[in-house]
Amino acid sequence: MEEKQQQQEACTMAAHRSKIGGQALIEGVMMKGAFKGAMACRLPDGTIDVETWDLKGGGKIPWYRKVPFARGIYGFISSMTDGYRCLMKSAEKQMTDEDEDEEELSKFEIWLNDKFGEKIVNAIMMVGMVFGVVLAVALFFFLPKFFVRLIPFLTVNRIVQSFAEGIVKIIVFVAYMAFTGLSKDVRRTYMYHGAEHKTIACFEAGLPLTVENVKKQTRLHPRCGTSFIFLVLFISILVMCLIPFTETLPRFACSIGLLPITVGLSYECIRFAGRSNNIISKILSFPGLQLQRITTREPDDKQIEVAIEALKPCIPEKAEDDEW
Repeated sequence: MEEKQQQQEACTMAAHRSKIGGQALIEGVMMKGAFKGAMACRLPDGTIDVETWDLKGGGKIPWYRKVPFARGIYGFISSMTDGYRCLMKSAEKQMTDEDEDEEELSKFEIWLNDKFGEKIVNAIMMVGMVFGVVLAVALFFFLPKFFVRLIPFLTVNRIVQSFAEGIVKIIVFVAYMAFTGLSKDVRRTYMYHGAEHKTIACFEAGLPLTVENVKKQTRLHPRCGTSFIFLVLFISILVMCLIPFTETLPRFACSIGLLPITVGLSYECIRFAGRSNNIISKILSFPGLQLQRITTREPDDKQIEVAIEALKPCIPEKAEDDEW
């Protein structure tokens, strides 16, 4: 009993703003700290499976994770690739032996598996990720510009046009989140999203990582990816106000070309909001926190247990390495 208590105390630090962030998976949670990443999934047999990996840098934080703007661009790309990889892995973990036995492979699938093995799986994952990016570009970059261009009085001034496009982007984003939340499976993912936030909040409060302590925390967090996406959409409005073109294709090309700047600025804003508690940070955080009411749900005890197991390996040995 005493040994268990000591282990639990070792998994907590004094109250602080942590670097650890995460993502909800299919029946699981992925977490990334300063040096370690981990994913924990509830398997069909009820057990919790945990995978860990070292982040690039060999125990030291590389320069591109320290330099303003560059760290935001790197973080965005890293979150996209790691998040998609873990999401696919979590889906595979929900397959039982019976499911695999019942799945009949065609001769072509058998040939692909024999010839390429994991390579074909990685290729399929890459194609899926590219398709997702293309769909996101179409929804959030091209469609708003095309729609606004159909309404002549919105294109007489580039500032009016930029704000109109931004409003359409935000409407599309909110509608997409709300619509997907109608699915039972997505609602469970949103519950794991809530478990991720509440567990990080418990750790940041300096409390022992127990289910009871985590349940008391808020499921809304200023460093959430939902808040980040909202900031990207909002800041893109301000960036596009500087573009003199009103035609759809040139504006579309400029918005894609300026995306790294938009992402870098958005990251710095959410970093400021995550480590500060003044009126400016509260204003920056407020819209994203309200959107999290859609993308998070209150988790159950078993989901919280999974989030705790995902967070523990990501806690660095030295407290100063986790200061946000």
